[in-house]
Amino acid sequence: MRFAAAQSYDTPGTGMFAPEVLGPTVDRLAEFAIGTGRVALPLAERGVPVSGIELSKPMVDQLRTQADEAAIPVVVGDMAAARVPGEFQLVYLVYNGISVLLTQAEQVACFRNAARHLAPGGRFVIELWVPELRKLPPGQQGVVFGSAPGYIGLDTYDVLRQQVVSHHFGFDAEGDREASLFRSPHRYIWPAELDLMAELAGMTLESRHADWTGAEFTAESRSHVSVYRTVGPL
Repeated sequence: MRFAAAQSYDTPGTGMFAPEVLGPTVDRLAEFAIGTGRVALPLAERGVPVSGIELSKPMVDQLRTQADEAAIPVVVGDMAAARVPGEFQLVYLVYNGISVLLTQAEQVACFRNAARHLAPGGRFVIELWVPELRKLPPGQQGVVFGSAPGYIGLDTYDVLRQQVVSHHFGFDAEGDREASLFRSPHRYIWPAELDLMAELAGMTLESRHADWTGAEFTAESRSHVSVYRTVGPL
């Protein structure tokens, strides 16, 4: 399943790789000078040195079809524990990446690991969605979060354990092929809980916006880009 996910993760020019989505992300992160993750290639193309941590070997293999180890060094390991050589001005974890860690302890460890990589005054940038629990009427566990021709996205919540499974259904509107299903489990995190994790790791919230363009974060925002800054030794 990881190999299948890696093969289908890159969708050049569409979805999360569309220029209108990826462009503002790269613009914002390029200001801070360093990072790891989905936008590593466009950052490297701008001359920004990039290193990364990735648990999935198939994901690394997919990256290697576009950039070698010299261009973008990658440590294969758990982002909550693995260490990249060097000290950085920025670590970033985008597109809901921290939510794939399924316990609060792992998520706190991820913050602490990010802080260990940062120079004094360095920043940790997180992009994360806001749980849509207000859409769940009593007794209902699922909510559709997205739909498009040939695609339906459905989240099912376990509010007792703060868990959610995203179900991605792909199908041919003409009925010429069988439908496909990919599931991804997550632990959802409220912004206030995220801020406390940062405090435990010796960081403080510097800014929070609704998207990469700097739109105001409000009670109606479906996601946020939060920037945390180191404030002292751990």
